Amino acid sequence: MMRAEEIMTQAVVAITGSATVAEAVALMKDKNIRALIVKPRYAGDPYGMVSETDIVYKVAAFGYDPKK
Repeated sequence: MMRAEEIMTQAVVAITGSATVAEAVALMKDKNIRALIVKPRYAGDPYGMVSETDIVYKVAAFGYDPKK
């Protein structure tokens, strides 16, 4: 049985949920990756994920300011 870690091509990079979208984009650009793990705010909460597609469809498409 193959594990996910065996086919990963990038190191995992995480960001806090309180970071701005602009900070997430800058980190993705710096690390040359297309998605980030979002750390949970409280113990027991699940981790999240944000991707370039999320940013395009949920921020840029509606003209929201990614710095807010």
